[in-house]
Amino acid sequence: MKYRKFGDSDIDVSVVGLGTWPLGSDFFGDVDAKAGEEVIRKALDLGINLIDTAPGYGLNYEAESIVGRALKGRRDKAVISTKFGIHRVLGAGEFTIVGDYIRCLSPMAATAELENSLKRLGTDYIDIYFIHWPDNNNGNDGALELLAKWKKEGKIRAGAVSNFSVEQVKTAIEKGHISGIQPHFSLFARGSFNDGLIPFAAEKGLGVMTYGSLGGGILSGAYKAPPKISGNEKRASFYDGFSDAKWEKSNNVIATLQEIADSRKASAAEVSINWVLAQKGITTALVGTTKPENLEKNAAAANWELSAAELEKIESCCRNNLM
Repeated sequence: MKYRKFGDSDIDVSVVGLGTWPLGSDFFGDVDAKAGEEVIRKALDLGINLIDTAPGYGLNYEAESIVGRALKGRRDKAVISTKFGIHRVLGAGEFTIVGDYIRCLSPMAATAELENSLKRLGTDYIDIYFIHWPDNNNGNDGALELLAKWKKEGKIRAGAVSNFSVEQVKTAIEKGHISGIQPHFSLFARGSFNDGLIPFAAEKGLGVMTYGSLGGGILSGAYKAPPKISGNEKRASFYDGFSDAKWEKSNNVIATLQEIADSRKASAAEVSINWVLAQKGITTALVGTTKPENLEKNAAAANWELSAAELEKIESCCRNNLM
C-alpha cells in the first residue's frame, strides 16, 4: 500500500480508502453488520488505514457504529474520517418523509454531533472531520470556526469540507483552516475537476479524498444490468452511469477498462481506481464494498500505475462515448 500526506496535516492516508456508506443498509442494499465489521478489519490487514464514515450513513447511525466496533483494540492503526451537518428524518411530516436528509450546521447541533460521533466511534479524537454539505439556511461560517477551535483543542487532527464549491472552499480555508476536501469524482463524474475545484485544491495544497470513485460499483464491471431502485437499494438514483440513457455507452467504456485489466492480469476496478489516482491533485480514492474479495482487488490498485498510453486509450474511449 502507498500513503500520501493529507494536505498540510501530519496525517498519512492510504491512497485507497474504505468508504462505509454501504454499511448504512439504506442506499446500497441490506448489509449484515458483522460482515461490515470484518471488511473494516480486513482493510487494516491489507494496509488500508483510511476509514471514512458519517452519522448520515444509515437511519440509526449504523455505519459509524459498525466502524466503532470494528476498530475496538485497533484504533491506533486507523485514520478515521467522519462528518457532521447532515441529519436524517425519522418520522414523516407534512413536507418530509422518513429517511430524508436535512442539512443543518448550527453550532449547537454541530457540537452535539461531534460528541455523539466520538462515543459511537469509541475514540476521544477524530483524525479528519468534514462538514458533510454546505448549509444555505444557517450558513457555514459558524461550523468552520468550530473546526478551527476543535483542532486547537485536540478533538480533531484536521478539518475538511465535502461537496463545497470553489468559493466556499476559499472561505473554508480562511475561517476553518481546513486541510482538505472530499468531492464526488470518478471516470464517470468529473464535475469537480471540470469546474476547477480539484485544480484549486491542488494549487492550495489541500488534500483531496474522492468519493464515488467506482461510480457506485458500475466501474468495477460487476453489473450486467442496472440495479433496480427498490427498498434499500437506491444507488442508481445517485450514480447516473446506471441510467437507461447512459447504460450502453457506460459499458463501452467499461469494456475498454476490462481490456486493459486483462492485459495486466488485474480487475476493471483496479483500472478505474488507478485512473482516479493518476489525476493531478488527488490524494486518496474512497471505495466502498461489503465483500472481502472486492476489497482485495481495490487495495491492489495501489501496487501499480496506468501508463500514459493506457490513460490516453481510456480518454479516447470516453471522448467517443461520454463527452
